[in-house]
Amino acid sequence: MLFSKQKSWEEISGFLENDHRIFILGCNGCAEASGTGGAKQVAELRDKLEDAGKAVTGTAVIDFLCEKALVKSVLRGQIGPIQAADSLLVMTCGVGVQAVAASVNKVCHPGCDTINLGGSRGEWMGSERCVECGECVLEYTGGICPRTTCAKGLVSGQCGGASKGKCEIDRIRDCGWEQIYLRLKSLNRLEILKHFVPPQDYSKMKPGGELMSTSRFALERPDLG
Repeated sequence: MLFSKQKSWEEISGFLENDHRIFILGCNGCAEASGTGGAKQVAELRDKLEDAGKAVTGTAVIDFLCEKALVKSVLRGQIGPIQAADSLLVMTCGVGVQAVAASVNKVCHPGCDTINLGGSRGEWMGSERCVECGECVLEYTGGICPRTTCAKGLVSGQCGGASKGKCEIDRIRDCGWEQIYLRLKSLNRLEILKHFVPPQDYSKMKPGGELMSTSRFALERPDLG
C-alpha cells in the first residue's frame, strides 16, 4: 500500500489557477486509507474549490485508481462531466495519477505527494511506478513520472544520449522524456516544460515522526518489529 498526503492548498490552487471547471477523482484504495483521497476528502475539496469560485463538473471515487481498465470503465459513464471540465484533479498516489493521465485525454493535476514508508510494496498489473519521492512532479510532465520512466531519473529534460526516441542505456527502451514531450504536445501544454523543477529534496521521502509512531508504519516495516 502506498501512503500519500495532500499537497498544500496553495500548491493545488496554483495548479488550477487558469482552470475554471474541474472534475475531481478520488481512490477508495490507498488514498482512502491515507485519509487523502477518499469520498470524504473529495467532498471537502469540492466544497473548497466551489468556495474559491471554481465550478466542479463532477466527482468520482474509484476503488483502485492504479488499475487503468477499472478507471476507463468507471469514467466511461462520466464522459459528459469530464469533457465539460478544463482539467482533472486526482487525489491519490503517483501511480493513480499516472494511470488516470494515461486513460483520459485531459490535463491531470496531482493532488497528493506519495511518502516512502520503507520496506517493499505489492506489484500491480500496470506499467506505472512510483518511487514515493514525497514531492510529486507529475504536474509538469503530463502525468508521466520522469523518475521512473527515464532510466536516469532525470527531472529537467532529456539527456544528450537519447536517439530516435530510444534510451541511451537500453536502445529497446523508449526514452521517458520523449514520452513526456509527446504527452504534453497532445495536451497543448509544451510551455510547461519551461518550469524549473528544483533538485529533489530527499528529506521529503522520509515519513514524519507522527507517522513513524503509528501501527501502520510498523506493519510496513516488519524489520522494526
